[in-house]
Amino acid sequence: MTPIMSKADAAGLVVAARIRNGLSWADIAKHLDAPLVWCVAALLGQHPLSAEQAEKVCALLDLDASVAESLQLQPARGIDPALQSDPTIYRFHEALNVYGPALKELIHEEFGDGIMSAINFKVDIQRRPDPDGDRVVVTFDGKFLDYRW
Repeated sequence: MTPIMSKADAAGLVVAARIRNGLSWADIAKHLDAPLVWCVAALLGQHPLSAEQAEKVCALLDLDASVAESLQLQPARGIDPALQSDPTIYRFHEALNVYGPALKELIHEEFGDGIMSAINFKVDIQRRPDPDGDRVVVTFDGKFLDYRW
């Protein structure tokens, strides 16, 4: 019996197949009828796909059953420490380091003692034209979870 392919190896095959097949992430998300950012995160190993989703994406990308098997596994969520220095990812860390305390204060002022869920959560990315250069609009939409004693 062979071991199940790692989620990182499956993600590498998905990315390669997407590029070689000339598909955008949006094309794949539409094919799976899934939210774009969630779909990309899942295919990069951060969420499990259902058996139906895994089979559907592997058929689209001409990947075999070993990739579909891996895509269905429960992930160990997080980021490879080597990727934390990637300029795009680092800017998210920087933005949260600068604005995180203010956002925390505003959440507490508006909602009370609690947190924004990252489990009951949606995230979206949009391009907004601007005369000074296009803007990246990232929306975090998390359920408020109040602390209960």
